[in-house]
Amino acid sequence: MPIRLSDLSLPAGKKARLHRLLYQNGPANGTLLLLPIDQGLEHGPRDFFPNPPSADAEFQLRIAEAGGYSGIAMQIGLAEKYFADYAGRVPLVLKLNGKTEIPSDEAPISPLNAGVDDAVRLGADAVGYTLYVGSERQDEDFLQFSEVRREAERYGMPVIVWSYPRGKAVEAKGGKDGFYAIDYASRVAQELGADVVKLNVPKLDAEKAKLAPKPYSGLTVDQGEALRQIVQSAGRTLVIFAGGEKGTADEVVEKAGAVMEAGATGLIFGRNIWQRPYDEAVAVSQRIRELLLRHPR
Repeated sequence: MPIRLSDLSLPAGKKARLHRLLYQNGPANGTLLLLPIDQGLEHGPRDFFPNPPSADAEFQLRIAEAGGYSGIAMQIGLAEKYFADYAGRVPLVLKLNGKTEIPSDEAPISPLNAGVDDAVRLGADAVGYTLYVGSERQDEDFLQFSEVRREAERYGMPVIVWSYPRGKAVEAKGGKDGFYAIDYASRVAQELGADVVKLNVPKLDAEKAKLAPKPYSGLTVDQGEALRQIVQSAGRTLVIFAGGEKGTADEVVEKAGAVMEAGATGLIFGRNIWQRPYDEAVAVSQRIRELLLRHPR
């Protein structure tokens, strides 16, 4: 059975904010549909080239409102410059950390650039934190996240963890997109105190899988089985899956259906949405929203 908000033992502030995201906005049936626009920091302007209007954060905010999203995720600079016009109409998830893609990804860490107090000031309903599981700098990452978690507890703010396997040790064990790596990242997010975990859909590669530790190296699983295991590894942490790179509208909806069938709480689709012209982006968003309405939690 999918995990529901009522299954979680949370303080009142976190529960109230999650209730707004899950039951008062977006599909409003216990599912979560988020639109992220943190790629400008993470990838630079190149992600906006396929659709130049998307470089303006107003473009994504309009989609979030018209497409019926549960919320939009953005860094503090964009939130302070653009969000006020949409406050009360589109819920905010404030990303607290981020990095550029310029340095090597062999030992990544995502430094803080905002605090939970900023999220409260801006009227956010959750904060986001990127955690690099398996990086050689994960000791620093864990300590940095522990401070965010404690601050979030003090303010009653839900924490969504972008739990990403990264680093050369991960690559040596089958890669960041492997079943082993993503399943481990799911469990780590639960263990460290995430309220919601954002994960990537695994890419099943039989040759790379042989590099993973046992028993993963000997497992034969299909996509559905892998997704169900990953959701199970998150335990009482709500799971949302990312859309990844842009695909066709039918591919996007198919991916959305697969993760919801596996027991996920929802989706966080960015480039798959806003790299399209506005009308097309809204139309695809509405198809995804209609799918989520068929999977109440």
